[in-house]
Amino acid sequence: MDQALLIISAVISGLYILLILYYWKSWLSIPEYKVKNQTLPVRQAGSKTKITVIIPARNEEKNIADCLDSVCSQSYPKELFDVLVVDDHSTDNTASIIKTYVQQNVKYISLKDFVGDKLNSYKKKAIEIAIQQSTGELLVSTDADCIVPENWLQTIAAFYEEHLPEFIAAPVSINCGFHFTEMFQALDFMTLQGITGASVHKKIHSMCNGANLAYTKKAFNEVGGFSGIDNIASGDDMLLMHKIYKQHPDKVMFLKSKESIVHTAPVQSLKEFFNQRIRWASKADKYDDKRVFGVLLLVYLVNILLIVLPVVAAFNNIQYTIFNVQCSMFSAWLCLLLLKTMVELIFLYPVANFFGKQSLLWLFPLMQPFHIVYTVIAGSLGKFGSYSWKERKVK
Repeated sequence: MDQALLIISAVISGLYILLILYYWKSWLSIPEYKVKNQTLPVRQAGSKTKITVIIPARNEEKNIADCLDSVCSQSYPKELFDVLVVDDHSTDNTASIIKTYVQQNVKYISLKDFVGDKLNSYKKKAIEIAIQQSTGELLVSTDADCIVPENWLQTIAAFYEEHLPEFIAAPVSINCGFHFTEMFQALDFMTLQGITGASVHKKIHSMCNGANLAYTKKAFNEVGGFSGIDNIASGDDMLLMHKIYKQHPDKVMFLKSKESIVHTAPVQSLKEFFNQRIRWASKADKYDDKRVFGVLLLVYLVNILLIVLPVVAAFNNIQYTIFNVQCSMFSAWLCLLLLKTMVELIFLYPVANFFGKQSLLWLFPLMQPFHIVYTVIAGSLGKFGSYSWKERKVK
């Protein structure tokens, strides 16, 4: 039994290392996009893309003003974009703050004017209602707790006009101070962003983040919007992405540009962090793209092994011969931990360089134990537990 566990560990570890190295090579192969005057416009002289920015918001009085300030300060021509903010039953001053921006091409929409308080996916309904009232051919979404750079829309529009994609996944970065939990989140999220770029560019599987997305209204309507996935609490990003990918596999792209990086703040407590990650993990078995599920399962198994192996070694650390190599449970655990850390650092270095977070990499090996434990806990509770999202309990 123990020998079989060692063989399984070796196989799973090998697959994981190959996967991360493939992501690393794929990330490096993505050309970094820069706006050039000659790329605007490409379809016909004098044409530019009309954009509608969609921002769902619930109890965001602390963040919504900064978000809207950044969106309203875009370098993109004012006449070519409008902003729709959907207030999702906020109980604070979110609505009143949004209404102060109506003179800056911002439209306030109250979700409770359209639906009651008995939905399972409020965010999808908010986006759907905004799309029904949108005027742009290109829909760009972000979250109410995000800050967007000045050339955000200009870069997205240029990329869209040059490549004509139906869906664009774009980068998101978590800002952090010097607190351990904040730096941990920034590193963990940066890893996910690197995998996002690599997987979308190579079309390995569908992956994105709702804080920075763009898709055409035509594609949204073609796939029936959120129909079929509207019973799932989250997944307004990746589940929609895969629906569009199935219709337009060559028209789903990743925008690798520093000018398009959306910034968001880390959550402030351990409880919020686990709620967020459990929410993300809860979608794992809902993905129609089974390639994503396979990757998530492999990641989960690797981290399970890193917990199980030292426990087994405490009771039985006999030497076995595996693939003509002498090893014990403890040596297998140590080898897996070191290899995992090394290969992930290789992958993270160019990703950190893109996001300007190289200074955080020294902390990465120290965070491995915390990352392993949280991955196993969040993965398990995402399937069998419940979580709170925007002060709502979700199963």
